[in-house]
Amino acid sequence: MDALAVILERPEHLSVQRLALEPACGSDAVVAITWSGISTGTERLLWSGRMPPFPGMGYPLVPGYESVGTVVEADAAGSVRVGQTVFVPGARCFGAVRGLFGGAASHLIAPAARLVPVDAALGDTACLLALAATAYRALGGIQPGATPLIVGHGVLGRLLARLTLVAGAAPTVWETNPLRLAGDHGYTVLTPESDPRRDYAVITDVSGDASGLDALIARLAPGGEIVLAGFYEAPLSFAFPPAFMREARIRISAEFKPADLAAVTALIDGGRLSLDGLITHRVAATEAEAAYRTAFTDPACLKMILDWRDAA
Repeated sequence: MDALAVILERPEHLSVQRLALEPACGSDAVVAITWSGISTGTERLLWSGRMPPFPGMGYPLVPGYESVGTVVEADAAGSVRVGQTVFVPGARCFGAVRGLFGGAASHLIAPAARLVPVDAALGDTACLLALAATAYRALGGIQPGATPLIVGHGVLGRLLARLTLVAGAAPTVWETNPLRLAGDHGYTVLTPESDPRRDYAVITDVSGDASGLDALIARLAPGGEIVLAGFYEAPLSFAFPPAFMREARIRISAEFKPADLAAVTALIDGGRLSLDGLITHRVAATEAEAAYRTAFTDPACLKMILDWRDAA
């Protein structure tokens, strides 16, 4: 079996090619992909060649971990069934071509246990499950009535803000891009310079800016926590005395886990978390090279989706 796949041959050199897939084993399922998302965090670093050393890193590789499709082959006794719509958080089925994270292809073979059944009515918004799970993990044990700060108003920041509202808290979001400041979101969005507060108990950074820790520490309340939920290409550092005076805590929010996916799926199915209004661009998968450039260079692009329906 083969598939049409996005291949990063080397930094800033991307193509769509047909690749042979490794055979499925008894516990695997075969999924015909309908849509996949482009990450402006990790995938941007892979595309630019600025990704820090990371397990599985190397070229050529198939990127992507935000795929949705239909199960076309599966063990009848397994956890998914033929015809079911599933979210696929990446795959490693491309032989000598690395899968980091291996989701941008017309067909994928992955362990059935890793697939997450989703409501087909979600359409391409189901690609946002990975980011929603990432935001949920970063949220931690926030309490009702809290007033945390979120730094960055891209898709991840917006999902984090929506989940914060679901938890009964009232977020403030910082954003410097004028295109991402506008709109009525149900929470406050403003520039850092417009915000007088210096008593945040929790500040969650999803910007990926490694140079901003000192500015965030200056806005913490005593005993406050900074959550690093972006992906940072440069080493992070901070001046020790201000952090010491506040007895600041720094938490790194790592990759989402199956429990996080299950939690956000339940919130979506229950109508408590909306994925509406976050996808701004949709392009045929065969036009992936232009789509990746748009996703990484156009500030108006919140989320780019590749459509694989006519790419097989």
